[in-house]
Amino acid sequence: MPKNKKHKGLLKRIRISATGKVRHRSAFHKHLSSHKSGKRLRQLRKDRYLANPDAKRYEKLLFRRLRGRTQPKSAIRISPSPAQRRAAREAAASSQD
Repeated sequence: MPKNKKHKGLLKRIRISATGKVRHRSAFHKHLSSHKSGKRLRQLRKDRYLANPDAKRYEKLLFRRLRGRTQPKSAIRISPSPAQRRAAREAAASSQD
């Protein structure tokens, strides 16, 4: 069976943080800014985090688990570090002896 490919267009528009949250650019900031207030333009400059329902949709496009704004950190599985893997391997070996 072939491998699943991530949606390249979506990958160019978002950044995924280490905890799995999705950052994206705010809409309505590119042009036609003369009639928008300074406060509104300053707020639009900031990157926004994705809400849960959107994160769920993006998971299907990216073929990976993501975290929304209100999901707990336990919602994403983090790979163990090499030191943690070594310790787990040693613990498993010592329990088998």
